[in-house]
Amino acid sequence: MELAEQTITATRETIETYIAKQPKFRTTLEPLAVEAEAPAVIRLMADAAMKARVGPMAAVAGAIAQNTVEAMVAAGAAHAIVDNGGDIVLFIDRPVTVGIFTGPAKIRDIALRFLPRPGIFSVCTSSGTVGHSLSFGRADAATVIAGDGYLADAVATALGNRVKSGSEAEIGLAIEESLITGVKGLLVVAGECLGLGGELPEIVPTQIDINSISQGRALRG
Repeated sequence: MELAEQTITATRETIETYIAKQPKFRTTLEPLAVEAEAPAVIRLMADAAMKARVGPMAAVAGAIAQNTVEAMVAAGAAHAIVDNGGDIVLFIDRPVTVGIFTGPAKIRDIALRFLPRPGIFSVCTSSGTVGHSLSFGRADAATVIAGDGYLADAVATALGNRVKSGSEAEIGLAIEESLITGVKGLLVVAGECLGLGGELPEIVPTQIDINSISQGRALRG
């Protein structure tokens, strides 16, 4: 736990220090090229944002979670999960069920059931109706599974931005446009509509406890 807290603090400080020198990194909603000598977390955020076609801060929560799980695994952890306000990075040696909070949608109380797998992976969710993160869409949940938190977080933002009316056709197109290299699976809930893309684990029913939902606010993008 101490290592996790130290890594979260150090990663956040690195990002804040860079923003103090380059304020546009925080404010731009478009991809932004950064210096080759910028800190690794900054370069990886910018790269993920470039691939997803969003601003680099769209990857910030996933970046902090990713760095933290990597540090825990490097220290010998066999099972590590960091949830930064719905942007989750995992390294698991046992089955894990990840609930998806869909707010006011008629489709609710669903979850993804992940079996143990080699390596770190990430499940990130963006919403235009739930939470405090900036979204230009109206998806109740736009969930992305990818090999790292940077990409999953950035693409979840992009996916959510693309769902404006919530029609089946629009959701299908949004999923198609978001299924880029590195993305494993996508799920969208918008009102009565459910859209799926890529390779997803088993979708199972679950009882979502609102009080247990992560409320992380670490430099949310």
